[in-house]
Amino acid sequence: MDIKLPPQAEKQLCASIQRFVSEEYGESLGELRAATFLTFCLKEMGPAIYNQAIADAQACLQDRVAELENICFAEETSYWKGDGGNGKKSVARKPLTR
Repeated sequence: MDIKLPPQAEKQLCASIQRFVSEEYGESLGELRAATFLTFCLKEMGPAIYNQAIADAQACLQDRVAELENICFAEETSYWKGDGGNGKKSVARKPLTR
């Protein structure tokens, strides 16, 4: 899978790569070399980072779905519960637990 970035993002990343190399190694890196290095990083490291991000998002969503029972719960046939035979109606809901 190729990771495609918008042109503006690529331009900013290449500038960041150039600055990093200059400040860390005292070397000058041209735009073409920075773009080539960015392409390498996207092809070599990008998929691992992308896959981890997807796994993190899936775990987050699974946690949210597991919470739905506590968040979206309404007691069934609860209209007459709790009236004690006095004709009062009430609706009971499961309390939120966190």
